[in-house]
Amino acid sequence: MPTKYRANFFLTLLTVFFVVLGGQAQNQKQKELEAQKKRLEQQIKQINSLLSQQKKERANVLEEVEGLDQKIKVREQLIRVTNSQANLLNQQINTNLNNITRLRDELTSLKEDYAAMIQKSYKSKSQESRLMFLLSSDNFLQGYKRLMYMKQYTDYRKEQGEQIQAKTEELQKLNKELVVQRKQKEQLVAANREEQKKLKQEKENQQALIASIKKKESQYAAQIRKKQREADAIDAQIDKIIREAIARSKAKAAKSSTSKSEGKPATARSTNFTLTAEAKLVGNNFQANKGRLPWPVEKGVVIMGFGKQRHPVVKSVMIQSNGVRIATDKDATARTVFDGKVLKVMVIRGGNKAVLIQHGNYISVYNNLDKVYVKEGQTVKTKQEIGQVFTGNDNKSILKFMIYENSKIQNPSSWVYKM
Repeated sequence: MPTKYRANFFLTLLTVFFVVLGGQAQNQKQKELEAQKKRLEQQIKQINSLLSQQKKERANVLEEVEGLDQKIKVREQLIRVTNSQANLLNQQINTNLNNITRLRDELTSLKEDYAAMIQKSYKSKSQESRLMFLLSSDNFLQGYKRLMYMKQYTDYRKEQGEQIQAKTEELQKLNKELVVQRKQKEQLVAANREEQKKLKQEKENQQALIASIKKKESQYAAQIRKKQREADAIDAQIDKIIREAIARSKAKAAKSSTSKSEGKPATARSTNFTLTAEAKLVGNNFQANKGRLPWPVEKGVVIMGFGKQRHPVVKSVMIQSNGVRIATDKDATARTVFDGKVLKVMVIRGGNKAVLIQHGNYISVYNNLDKVYVKEGQTVKTKQEIGQVFTGNDNKSILKFMIYENSKIQNPSSWVYKM
């Protein structure tokens, strides 16, 4: 193959390599966005189901607005995701358009080179001309070189023809992809417009409900504060159980120690667990899986996040959430997020229950259960069912989920995958 053509061939090969690599990265990003989109759509579906049940049960308008507020936030995320998908598709379309232009230019150049070769070959196509070309050699070595040149020239003609065919097929493929991508983009834009309409309507409905709430704002504020006091009392019980467990672990370690300095009595003020080597390993594994733990229910949507925050409707009231609240299906089961041992099964005032599971120096808490399938001291595995989530008179099933590191409360969203 002539040097000029060999250089062009390798340049084309390198260009194709980077185009394919970039295309794979874009396809992976598109798959991630599509998965995120489906997850958000599923959350909206679950919130719609909850809101529908609330209307059937004539639930408190405050709870209806809270659900609507969560739905609006999820729909806004969905719109952002579809926008990202459309932008990524637009990039892919522009890339394909550039590739099509490049391929057409290369195809034209190849065809011109091929035509010139065919013309040259035609002028010297006779067997006599080829034979004379060989016989006119000054010596054997020159004759051999001429024979090799003729062979290379024939091979190169064949290669040029194959390149023309390959580039033609690649061009046809890109044109087909372009048609599909443009159709996908049109569908995304149409879907986004529809989501924008729904978002606008939901915001209007929310404003109408908020207007009705403002007439009784002091009454609703009192309800919220009462619920907060009840939640605080339960959290205090959980905190006490964990601190007592920490004190017991220290007392047990002190008792088994032969050293006087380690034999001091433990108190409830102790803040960290004293662990066996096995328990330390469990805790380390729990820590290593931060951000990858499974959800404590198979299907659910977070309706209240972690930390101190203004109430989504009655802005004058601050609320404190020491975990997250997950709305789930009726009769849904709670499941453990990691291997561990049941530390405590609590019975909360009103008949509901909570299960505390120890994972070394970490504790996961599953609150608002109707039925419990485990007992204290029992070893459990990741995703093992531990109880059924309580469904109230308003037909809402909400799991209150918490994570502690020793006696320090953690944000579950930092630990659970895509929470």
